[in-house]
Order: sequence, then C-alpha cells, then structure tokens
Amino acid sequence: MGCAYRTDIGLLALRLGAGSVLFAHGAQKLFGWFGGGGLAGTAGAMEHMGFRPGKPAAVAAGLGEAGGGALLALGLATPAAGAAAAGAMAGAVSVHAPAGFFAMSGGFEHPALLGWTAAALGLAGPGRLSLDHLSDHCLNRPWVIAAAFSAAALSAAAVVTTRNRAVANDSREAATSEDAT
Repeated sequence: MGCAYRTDIGLLALRLGAGSVLFAHGAQKLFGWFGGGGLAGTAGAMEHMGFRPGKPAAVAAGLGEAGGGALLALGLATPAAGAAAAGAMAGAVSVHAPAGFFAMSGGFEHPALLGWTAAALGLAGPGRLSLDHLSDHCLNRPWVIAAAFSAAALSAAAVVTTRNRAVANDSREAATSEDAT
C-alpha cells in the first residue's frame, strides 16, 4: 500500500471519528438526541453559562458542532467545516478552562482535542477519499481556508469575550447581593 494511499485512509479515519463525535455532540444540543437537552434545554444551559441570549447561542453551537462534524466526516467543504467546529469548541473550552486541563476534573481536555483536530483537518484537507476530492476541491481552496478560519476566529473571540464579560458581571452582582444581606 502506497504512502499516499495510507495518508488518505488515515485522513478518512480521522475525519469519520472526529466528525462523528462532533455531530453527536451537536445533535444533543439541536435535537435532544443521544440524551441531550435539545434546543430548549441547551438554551437554558447556555444562559446559565453566560452565553446570552441562550437560544441563538445553542443554535450556533449546535450547528457548528453537528454541521461541522457531518461535513468533516463527509470531507465536504473541509476548511469551513473544520473552522466552524473549532470555533464552536473554543466556546466550550472557555466554559471548562477554570477547571483546568483534564476532563476528569471538568477541564477543557475533550473540547480542546476536538477543536484542534477539526482545525487540523480543515487546514490539512480531506484527502482523496472525500466529497471535496470528487467535486475537484471547489470548496477546499486556499481562499476558503483563509476566509473560514478568519471568520471562525473573529466569531469565537467575540462570543468568548461577550461570555466572559457576562460571567464577570454575574459574579459582581452576586458579590454585591451577598454584601447587601
């Protein structure tokens, strides 16, 4: 088996694995599948975590994860898919970061791994065993990579900054409330 073919099979395996996990994670948010809260439950959780308003945040996170994951698994629009999933995972990392790195303590290990994997696939490309390859890579061009990752980085920075401000404001209000009692 040639090295290039092995690389294509490896990229397919990585795309299928990471894409499936991301899809399932997003489907929990959007549809309540796999024991998830669906949009209503996720919207409430997002509000509680500082992502306001909660419903648009839940839709955006769910679409970034489920949509990005499905497209990664298929190898279609791979740069945009990887960027969308990585951007969604940046929001998840911001929630888990105060608990440190490791997942067993509630840390950001799992969303960071998914985000980095999605970003790496978006940058590396899907390989020959993909819908991008069948479509002559019309959605896997250098300009798509630049546009997708720029948009995802700017969006993720705005979302995380807004969330951090909301969390800080909530902490100040809680402290003021405790001082008043």
